[in-house]
Amino acid sequence: MIEVKGLRFSYPGQEEETLKGLSFAIGRGEIFGFLGPSGAGKSTTQKILIGILKGYQGDVRALGQELRTVRGDFFEKIGVAFEFPNFYGKFTVLENLQFFASLYKGETEDPLVLLERVGLLESAQVRVADFSKGMKMRLNFVRAFLHRPQLIFLDEPTSGLDPVNSKIIKDFMMEQKAAGKTIVLNTHNMNAAAELCDRVAFLVDGGIKLIDSPRELMIGRSRKVVRLEYREEGTIHASEFALADVGVNREFLRLLQEKDVLTLHTQEASLEDIFLEVTGKRLA
Repeated sequence: MIEVKGLRFSYPGQEEETLKGLSFAIGRGEIFGFLGPSGAGKSTTQKILIGILKGYQGDVRALGQELRTVRGDFFEKIGVAFEFPNFYGKFTVLENLQFFASLYKGETEDPLVLLERVGLLESAQVRVADFSKGMKMRLNFVRAFLHRPQLIFLDEPTSGLDPVNSKIIKDFMMEQKAAGKTIVLNTHNMNAAAELCDRVAFLVDGGIKLIDSPRELMIGRSRKVVRLEYREEGTIHASEFALADVGVNREFLRLLQEKDVLTLHTQEASLEDIFLEVTGKRLA
């Protein structure tokens, strides 16, 4: 769905390149996440991939088209939700979606079905100006899927959402992935990335430091131990055991059988831990 080779980009008047030779590919039906701190180049990369920033160096293809030469038909096939929603405040929710649907040539989803999917159906006749930030975020999200795009770009789609609505958005994304849609995600949220993404790219100072699946990263860089916490005579104790022989470790088995066990966990590294280790930077 996307193939990028040697992508470089500089904004006018800036001596230092914003993007410094990015190369990556994204397959059909994949959720691919760009993780990085502010200023790392995530938004610039996204703007190039959706065809609104030109003047780059290298080869960038999406949906089989070189992005320097894309025309109107390309935009019929992609969906975009920027981090900061932009709607017509005096229009109702339904009027907004109906207007945006009218801009596309092909078939579109029923706006009311989409609104119901993200818990906004009862607000269909409410003016967008009266919406909270979280409601605007959900509306912004479904607008990206209104015209049934094949390739969707999302920028911090769960920002400002409570856990219930965040789960609704995540579930919707997984349904779209199962239907063969490709999603490119920009986020600071490491937990969301670990939960949703097939692969992630660590983007720092305009370069990709690492690309892999969250699972492989977390397993490959984890401590191979099991941590057991138990209570004894009113005091909480903790012991760690090598994962390789935990099934035959007599002390481990004794604690399981004789003590009041409180927690039992393997010690996988978090994505944030790995990001800090690889890049020396924190997400902020």
